Amino acid sequence: MPDPAFGEAMEIDYGRLGAWADPMGGRRRAVWAFVATPRASGLHFVRPVLQMDRRMWLTAHQEALAFFDGSPRLWICDNLKTGVLSADLYDPKLNRAYHDLAEHHGALIDPARALHPKDKPRVERAVPYVRDSFWSGRTFRSFEEIVREALIWSRDTAPRRRHRVHGISVRELFEQHERPALLPLPERPFELVEWKDVKVHPDCHVAIDRTLYSVPWQHVGKTLAAKVSASLVELFDGDTLVKTHVKDGRRRITDDADLPPDKVAFLMRTPAWCRRRAGEVGGATAALVDALLEQGGLTRLREVQALLRLRDTYSVARLEAACALALTADGRMKTVRNILAAGLDQRQLEPLPATSDGAFLHGAEAIVGEVAR
Repeated sequence: MPDPAFGEAMEIDYGRLGAWADPMGGRRRAVWAFVATPRASGLHFVRPVLQMDRRMWLTAHQEALAFFDGSPRLWICDNLKTGVLSADLYDPKLNRAYHDLAEHHGALIDPARALHPKDKPRVERAVPYVRDSFWSGRTFRSFEEIVREALIWSRDTAPRRRHRVHGISVRELFEQHERPALLPLPERPFELVEWKDVKVHPDCHVAIDRTLYSVPWQHVGKTLAAKVSASLVELFDGDTLVKTHVKDGRRRITDDADLPPDKVAFLMRTPAWCRRRAGEVGGATAALVDALLEQGGLTRLREVQALLRLRDTYSVARLEAACALALTADGRMKTVRNILAAGLDQRQLEPLPATSDGAFLHGAEAIVGEVAR
C-alpha cells in the first residue's frame, strides 16, 4: 500500500481504556477513549469519555480538529451500523449533525467496512498503545483530571516517538508536513446541533425536549426533521425549511399564522371576549361564565365558547333563563344546553320554602334530574 498523502485522511475510533474507581461516588466506571489520528504523520489525539452519545461524538471531533489546527479531507470512522457507539448514534437517520460537521469543515465522511480493521489500521493500533502508555498503572482523582492528562499526553508524550517510515519524531513530521497540508479551520465555529424526527400533531405542534412548537397547519400528520441548536429550532419537510422558532424558555411557542383559519377564530375568543359577550346576555349568564373561567384551563374556555354559541340557536331571553336555572344546579354548559333542549327554561318553576339552600329554585337534584329525563 502506498504511503498516505499528508492532509488526506484522519482515522477515528473509540477504544476501551479500562475501569476507573470514581472517588466521588465510590463506583467503578468504564472509561473509553476517542482517538483521532491523521494517517500520514500518525499523531494521536485522545479524548477520554464516560458516555458515547451523539453530542460527545461531535464534541470530540471538534476538540480533535482544534488540537490539529486543521482538518484532513477525509474522515474514516467506524462502520455506521456496528462498532462500539450506541445504536442511536449509528442509525443513519440520526447522523445529519455529523454530516453537517464534516461539511462545515470541507471534509467527507468515509465509514470503514464492518469487520475490516485494515480500513483504519493506524487508529486500530493506536488504542492498545494509548491504553499501555497513558492509562495503565495510573490513578486519577477526577474525570476532569483524566481528560486534562490525556491532552497533555497527546501533546507532549505521544509525539516524541520516532516515525517508523520517515525516521523523525511524529511531532516533527506533523509540524513540517501534515499541518501545512490540512484544510484550515473555518472562521465561524460549528454550532452543535441535534437532528430529530418529530410528528406534527393535530393541534399543529411538535414536541421537542418537553416544549411545543407550532408548524404550519398544512403539515399536520407529517413527520418532519427538526434541527435543534442552543438557540434555534428549525423544522424541515425533506430538504425544505418550513418553520423556524427562537428558543425563549417557554413551554409552548405558537405562531398564530401556523393555525388553520377556524383555529385562529377559536383562539381569538379570549376570556375577556367571552365575559363581554356574556354580559350582553344578562347577569345570570355573566355569573355562570365567570364561574367557569375562574376554574382556568383551555377546557373551560372551550366550554364557555360553546355556551355562548347557543345564542345562534336560542333567544337571549331563553339563554339567560337557562343559565339562571343552571346556576342553581351544577353551573355547567351541558346543563344549560339540556335545559334549553327540554324547554325547562319556559316552565313556571315554584320556589321552595326558604332554607339554607335558598339560592336553589327546586334544588340542584331536581333540575339535573329533570334535565337527565
